Amino acid sequence: MATSRTDPLTLEVIELIGTVVARYYEEYEQAAAAHNLTGAQARVLGLLSVEPLPMRRIALKLKCEPSNVTGIVDRLEARGLVERRPDPADRRVKLAAPTERGAATALQLRDALDFAREPLAGLSDADRTVLRDLLRRMLGAGA
Repeated sequence: MATSRTDPLTLEVIELIGTVVARYYEEYEQAAAAHNLTGAQARVLGLLSVEPLPMRRIALKLKCEPSNVTGIVDRLEARGLVERRPDPADRRVKLAAPTERGAATALQLRDALDFAREPLAGLSDADRTVLRDLLRRMLGAGA
């Protein structure tokens, strides 16, 4: 079992991770606002651009209630960015999927996120691989 560490190095790493997360969310919110979206709407659109998902899976990935996701998807659907379609594996389940316009918007959002991309560009492939592997290890099976 892992032990809790409060040594100076651990505390500095925690502070740095917090700063990275705060900057990422700030930039994500700005990119979303440029498309008249909330950060949550942009995150859902980003998830759906990878693969169509049922509401429950979106909620699990965003760590929120399915009812919240339903409202977000409703608003994205009203704007023509998302559509609901039957799941081919289980027609009782509806999948949320990006429309062509929604996929294009998700790509524009991703392209607008310079904060993470610029510092990472200064790292070698080997350094980025180590960073990725460490983050995956920190996140465990949920990565």
